[in-house]
Amino acid sequence: MRSVVLACLLAGIATPAIAQHGGATQEGTPVAAPLPPAVEWSGASEALIADSADPWITPAEQSGMTETATYDEMKAYLARLADASPLIHLVTIGKSALGRDLVAVIATRQAGVSVPADLDDAKPTVLAQAGIHPGESDGTDAGMMVLRDIALRGKDGLLDQANFVFVPIFNIDGHERASRFSRPNQRGPVEQGWRTTAQNINLNRDYIKADAPVMHAMLGLIDTLDPALYLDLHVSDGVDFAYDITFGFQEKEYSYSPQQNAWLHDVFRPEVEAALTAQGHIPGPLVLAVDDRHPEQGLYLPGFPPRFSHSYGDLRHLPAVLVEDHALKPYRQRVLGDYVLLEQSLRSIGTHWDVLKRAIAQDRKTPEQMVLTWKDKADPVRYIPFRQMEAVHYDSEISGTEEIRYLGEVAPEKPYPLYGSDAGVTINLPRAYWVSVAYPEVIERLRQQGIMMEVLDEPRTIELDMIRIVDPQVSDMPLGNRIRVSAGDYRHETLTRSFMPGSVRVPTDQPLGQLAAMMLEPQADDSLFQWGFFMSILTRTSYIEGYVVEPMARAMMERDPQLKVAFEEKLASDPEFAADPDARLGWFYERSPYYDSEYLLYPVGRELGR
Repeated sequence: MRSVVLACLLAGIATPAIAQHGGATQEGTPVAAPLPPAVEWSGASEALIADSADPWITPAEQSGMTETATYDEMKAYLARLADASPLIHLVTIGKSALGRDLVAVIATRQAGVSVPADLDDAKPTVLAQAGIHPGESDGTDAGMMVLRDIALRGKDGLLDQANFVFVPIFNIDGHERASRFSRPNQRGPVEQGWRTTAQNINLNRDYIKADAPVMHAMLGLIDTLDPALYLDLHVSDGVDFAYDITFGFQEKEYSYSPQQNAWLHDVFRPEVEAALTAQGHIPGPLVLAVDDRHPEQGLYLPGFPPRFSHSYGDLRHLPAVLVEDHALKPYRQRVLGDYVLLEQSLRSIGTHWDVLKRAIAQDRKTPEQMVLTWKDKADPVRYIPFRQMEAVHYDSEISGTEEIRYLGEVAPEKPYPLYGSDAGVTINLPRAYWVSVAYPEVIERLRQQGIMMEVLDEPRTIELDMIRIVDPQVSDMPLGNRIRVSAGDYRHETLTRSFMPGSVRVPTDQPLGQLAAMMLEPQADDSLFQWGFFMSILTRTSYIEGYVVEPMARAMMERDPQLKVAFEEKLASDPEFAADPDARLGWFYERSPYYDSEYLLYPVGRELGR
């Protein structure tokens, strides 16, 4: 894959900066994190900030928009708001790994709502979450302001045509691991939480494997609500550019939901960008840099795997938007940008729901073919206008390479090459997948996603397409709490298999059929196989001694001259094999009836045909 550098580049920047955070010297003396110069900003959205005497001022507003609410402050404020307004309902939807309540706010005109399942489908629901990466807390404080203004400050009209469900802090354990020294590449808030959970899980890599308890809760909330729009509010670093808020979706070329994707590009984006611009913000496209040290070399927007929120939403035919505020812009500016985006999102969904609903229904019809993987495309897919900040390059004696220094001035807009992806592995979708009761964790992960399945109540025997793993490779280091697995090849075999009661048949002709395929096809980058849910099949448990296999090999070659020819060709073409006595004997063992037929056999069957 094209190398995308995501780390902030701090070394050697001599320009003074606004010191929001710092590190420490060996002697323990705090030092300022040398951020690039801040750009002064003022916008119409500043009128959204409550007056200091307002009894409903939020913790962030009370600090002068320099601090974010703590977990306890957030809960207390929203509980008080729920007591004050019949439009607001504070609910607990799950627990964190450390036992904290994961809370959500339901804002609706519908009476009698006490849990998310009480919301009917008469109106569309916008689901927004903040704090999936703590420290990226802009959305937390913006959402609290929006809810206050809906409940008590005259913006209840936003609920005339839509419901609003808000998860203010998704990664609550990480949020409470707060410090002035969490994110040295970000301008505010003063204290910021830690990126990963108490189990060191990055939630925005967890949508498929769903290892974190709060992710279980979020997937349950998504399945219950079936929202019309899913907003994931982040803060992005890397390149210093002019935009204060960027947002995007899976690109059209890589979308599993082309109809809703077209709506996001052609309707949602123009309306949200217009609202942000009118309020003094500078919206831009969601992109990465090919090389953070040299952003002028081009931008990068690949076919994202579904471990990420916006690509996960696209795969399950849920309109999903990844919002990335720019880390180097003032906290005040970023929070207010999220406010405007949340408000306009509710307006846009309420206005266009009939059109979007038809688009989603069309996308939920399962196609015959599906792309499982994407590969980098060598040439740019197109050029896009982009506004970077002015910068100079210099040779660093510390890093030993050329570094970049940003100057705090907006550079002229110019076209940048945008690199992307081509389709990689493409399959014809089978009619169904069969998963043995021997793998209950896999079945549970499917169930948590809301995937429909038939549970066997008696044994079934069926002929299936099975996959043999060839040359499995196990990663040297874990990713989160999982060891990644891949393979050199995947060989298909037609076998008759028996499944005991409790096993499941997962049809692909369902709204989440493509999500099921992405989880169960071992070649997919985010398959449960590659996330290490089937590690036991990589273990060989049956062997044969040399004094048995050597004479057996002679007899096998006497019976089958072609086997002898194949063995001699292997000896001639593979010196390493020829020099390994155990490999030579093993070659015959693998071709004997004594060999373990289950070794490296992926235990999920594919029922072919549609």
